[in-house]
Amino acid sequence: MASLLRKFRTRSLSKGELAILAFFIAQALDAAFTYWGVALHGRDIEGNPLLASLMFSIGEGPALASAKLAAAGCGMILHLTNVHRIVAVLTAFYVCAALLPWMWVFTSVPH
Repeated sequence: MASLLRKFRTRSLSKGELAILAFFIAQALDAAFTYWGVALHGRDIEGNPLLASLMFSIGEGPALASAKLAAAGCGMILHLTNVHRIVAVLTAFYVCAALLPWMWVFTSVPH
């Protein structure tokens, strides 16, 4: 048992595991930033028309939860099928197309 624990503790994450972890973190940050942005500026600030429409239909929380769970599920399918480069590219896309714009909104738009 001790050797199994030692092996587990010293194991480093693979590139694929790092990619899916970064993807999940990007999804969580996007959900938090979107919720915060909508709370501060209203639903009209959401740039994704599908998500904005869903927010108007079922509310901000349920819309974000369903969208992010769907995205995480799709990312996990890609990870489990060993398509890690696509997961990494999608993570970079989320950082550039979702997280950075929200950071710009929070730093430049008056509350």
